[in-house]
Amino acid sequence: MTFSAVVNPYQDRYAASLVGEPEISAVGGTREAAIAALRTEVAHRVGRGELIALEIEPIAVTDLAGKYRDDPTLDSICADAYRERDAESRPCPFSTPTF
Repeated sequence: MTFSAVVNPYQDRYAASLVGEPEISAVGGTREAAIAALRTEVAHRVGRGELIALEIEPIAVTDLAGKYRDDPTLDSICADAYRERDAESRPCPFSTPTF
């Protein structure tokens, strides 16, 4: 397995952490020691079955186009929305006209 990690100087030492998982980290006196300690921590978590990677396909707005075209309730939902819109755009008969 390959994981991306970030190594930074930290209070006269080095800190290493997984990219996207800052709570999985280790500190060492040298850069190499920090990386080795992080490798040990990751191996420990993988051994316990705690570290997984999930790939999720992004859903863009365009992916939803036409998805509900055959939904029988779509016509009534649209009719209700247009009715509410039209009711909100009418002037209130009790409002005072402004000149």
